Amino acid sequence: MAFRTVSLDELTIDDEASLRSVALYGRLKQALRRSAYRFSIPAPGATASWDRVLFLNLTYWGGPVAGDILCEDHIPGDVVAHVAWHHLANRQLAAPASAAPAGSAPKTTAALLLFAESIASAFDLYLVGRLLVTAPECDFVTTQVPIMADCAETAGVPAAAFEALMQEVSREPERAFEDMRALLLDVVTALLPCADAAHAAAALDGFAGHRFEPLLHHFQLSNWILYMRAHAGPPSPADAAVAALDATLRAAPIALDWLADHWLAPDEAAGAAAGATTSAR
Repeated sequence: MAFRTVSLDELTIDDEASLRSVALYGRLKQALRRSAYRFSIPAPGATASWDRVLFLNLTYWGGPVAGDILCEDHIPGDVVAHVAWHHLANRQLAAPASAAPAGSAPKTTAALLLFAESIASAFDLYLVGRLLVTAPECDFVTTQVPIMADCAETAGVPAAAFEALMQEVSREPERAFEDMRALLLDVVTALLPCADAAHAAAALDGFAGHRFEPLLHHFQLSNWILYMRAHAGPPSPADAAVAALDATLRAAPIALDWLADHWLAPDEAAGAAAGATTSAR
């Protein structure tokens, strides 16, 4: 199957009107535009099924040319935010841990990959919390919340308890983001070295009682672990920066505010400075 690459400006962003009330979404979108990030879509005359695209994105995280594959020239707004968080994390912390073959993406460590994915995935829950209040009928809420409800029900959570959990998330979406981010990072870090199912089951049991534990399997954690084992580079001294940043976010009054101030704001300032220089020429 042949693909071509396109910029964000060449795509139609679905459900974007619902996200306009979320200030962070707009800032993340602009950060991604400034980065000139490229997406892959089927070349003219080619088609890609949703199942094929999902498989490729879950199995092969990124690449040397374009990191995300789409079925067509449309992208959901939540995916824009997800990709932007990955871009910002890589820009802040990426340090290739080992040489990569020509034409392939440099390998980064499991610590960095997990840290970036935990932020991007936890932001989905933040969006759920915000949009349950401002746009409860939007596509993102009406598709994602039922999937989360099914996951929670399978984990033994009654419907009323799940509804109460979503009310908590909508009251404090920033707190929900950080609680989920930390949980995802802790769980996958504990699972990664497990040698067999018995050890993995014991590791998961250690997180019983966390309010978001019933939602863990919503996040396709097996793909995270298998990708890390197959493709992550060896540990690096740079991992200390990831650990320090994780501790900073856990201690911050509002972790998302810290990320906005220390990741987004400098990116915006650099973009403004570059724009001013270009205009002056």
